[in-house]
Amino acid sequence: MKIDIIGDIHGCYEEFKELTKKLGYDWTSGLPVNPHGRLLGFVGDLTDRGHHSLQTISMIFNLFEKGCLYYVPGNHCNKLYRYFLGNNVKILHGLETTVAELSAIPRIERDRYRDMFITLYEQSPLYHVLDDGKLIIAHAGIKEELIGKQSNRVKTFVLYGDITGEKNEDGTPVRKDWASDYKGDAWIVYGHTPVKEARIINKTANIDTGAVFGGKLTALRYPEIEVVSVGSSMPFVEEKFREFE
Repeated sequence: MKIDIIGDIHGCYEEFKELTKKLGYDWTSGLPVNPHGRLLGFVGDLTDRGHHSLQTISMIFNLFEKGCLYYVPGNHCNKLYRYFLGNNVKILHGLETTVAELSAIPRIERDRYRDMFITLYEQSPLYHVLDDGKLIIAHAGIKEELIGKQSNRVKTFVLYGDITGEKNEDGTPVRKDWASDYKGDAWIVYGHTPVKEARIINKTANIDTGAVFGGKLTALRYPEIEVVSVGSSMPFVEEKFREFE
């Protein structure tokens, strides 16, 4: 299996296009197609904060319909899904940019994006186990003992990480560094926590390099375990990046 797994896009569509071209994908058909049969993977958080969330949804859905991608939802995907269902969610933490895009288009178009996203979300697993168990894609990662299981605990972990229930001073959840203790044989590729450079440790790879915060959009090529990145056009926001010891 040969797959290029892309970190949190957050509506940075132009960076996504640039990255796939750098990875060797051809856009002649209007979709990124790899001439050597490689497929794309996504760790979730397609939308929010960036300028082109709807364009990103449309592109990923078109790839999904053609069966040439592996997508898992992130916490922002989960929130947008609940918004589209009509649930009472707070229009904060980036969702407001996606809602603003939706508000600027006709109702029939809004409904089309809603239907696309609901279909994508409902027909995608919480996490992918690929290549005979040698590769796992999960938005915020997954602990070894949770692999192969489905439960509320698993859902919370893959969407939000190893949260403690406590909050940091800025209101964000305190997350434990599960990757530093991982001892499994499968590669776990994830995002969720922005880092300035892809963090590869103990067969885990955090590829959220903060494209929407002015960092980079990053892909991990599997099985080569090669990191490929492009710079972001967004303003750099230092405090959004986490440093690990």
